[in-house]
Amino acid sequence: MSDENNTPPESRKRSRQNGIVQPLLTDLYQITMAYAYWKSGKVNDKATFDLFIRKNPFQGEFTIFAGLEECLKFVQNFHYSHSDIKYLKETLPGTIEPEFFEFLGRLTTYDVVIYAIEEGSVVFPRVPLLRVEGPLISVQLLETTFLTLVNYASLMATNAARYRIAAGKNLSLLEFGLRRAQGPDGGLSASKYAYIGGFDGTSNVLAGKLFNIPVKGTHAHAYITSFTGLDELKTTTLAHNTTGEIQDMLSLCTKWRNELSQVLHVLASEASDGEMAAWISFAIAFPSGFLALVDTYDVRRSGLLNFCAVALSLNDLGYRALGIRIDSGDLAYLSKMSRQCFKVIAEKYNIPWFASLTIIASNDINEDTIISLNEQGHSIDSFGIGTHLGHALIDLLQRSVEPPPEVGQKVLCRHPFQEAKRAYVIPTRVEPLYKMYWQKGNLVAPLPTLEDVRQRVQSSLQSLRNDHKRNLNPTPYKVSVSDDLYSFIHDLWLQNAPIGELS
Repeated sequence: MSDENNTPPESRKRSRQNGIVQPLLTDLYQITMAYAYWKSGKVNDKATFDLFIRKNPFQGEFTIFAGLEECLKFVQNFHYSHSDIKYLKETLPGTIEPEFFEFLGRLTTYDVVIYAIEEGSVVFPRVPLLRVEGPLISVQLLETTFLTLVNYASLMATNAARYRIAAGKNLSLLEFGLRRAQGPDGGLSASKYAYIGGFDGTSNVLAGKLFNIPVKGTHAHAYITSFTGLDELKTTTLAHNTTGEIQDMLSLCTKWRNELSQVLHVLASEASDGEMAAWISFAIAFPSGFLALVDTYDVRRSGLLNFCAVALSLNDLGYRALGIRIDSGDLAYLSKMSRQCFKVIAEKYNIPWFASLTIIASNDINEDTIISLNEQGHSIDSFGIGTHLGHALIDLLQRSVEPPPEVGQKVLCRHPFQEAKRAYVIPTRVEPLYKMYWQKGNLVAPLPTLEDVRQRVQSSLQSLRNDHKRNLNPTPYKVSVSDDLYSFIHDLWLQNAPIGELS
């Protein structure tokens, strides 16, 4: 094991990472095993660990691999601090020799080698996502942390990718799940990996800052209910966008609401004054970013009328409203009704852009909801989703000593456990799954940007047939082993399986 004094200086640099991710983010048994290895004289033993999934999530037939970057940051920053060692001395049995804690304090990942599939790739059960080689104790101590970094990230990215498939390419998907997330770190990770999986933006401001994800959001119901009447407005004026002329928004909105009540066949007296007051104040604050939540009281009798009155007042002053958000009710019906309302106004007042105002739907949207809405027909442009949070033919696992398959050459592919399941494949394209990312204490391959990983997800999904990606009864993707690996696995099993005795 190399002493850290011999480690190249660049390998000891601390790259930016989540402060929670540190060597003690592990199971206690990993450290107790490390001590047992050390006491048994296994300090110089070598090992190879494979990280893989046993089952695809969400009853699907694919998984998006994510979390590699965080694993590599963890390896790059791996070091037991003085406070870590102090805590372990207090926690572990007093019979453990002081030399073991000295050993942990010197431990680095200089002799660890990591191979991995590219982050953002479509992967399948039993196919190793990461291969970690190195001293037995070192790779053992990485196991739990790697699992927690990869499992949650891959779950979130897969969930997002399934939403993107259900929504199609043209609808916008926005992640609004921070308030429902499993704590602040879970919320931040969810925002990052939802974006990787195919979402277009997030409400999470910190995720926007840290990962350069587009941030979206307007107001909540609480803002609207904080106003009860028009007399609560402290500011009612707004400058024209081009001339700078100051005009009274309250009088404009009142005029438009009275006129539109005839056009939309609703009573102005039934519309909420508090709702309109909230929107006038919000429009004055954000005249170029006005997007209103219209279902606080009644979408048809209040929300749409008040929104359109404020939107047309903004139009008079040279601004364009963005659209509406619907957070409850029959989303298909309400979205179509809203779109029809916008079209009527666009035609009557010769404002073409009004017909294409954005309609966002939220309200516990899940994958099945999107599929159902698509079947019913709707006029929704974007979904705000809280976190609940050539075609590839086959993946072939081989022994590391085997040469890779060649294009045009017949390859025997076997089921890893069922002897009779086997088939010949003549590949037209062969793509290696693994790259080396870490060796001798350094990154040896460039890490892709978040945008690169995001694009990788979509290009990787395009390589799958549609029947692998469908929501209902997807076709399992084939993962096989070479004939040599099949024989090796079964010989290993036979050598180690217990033999019973008949009597």
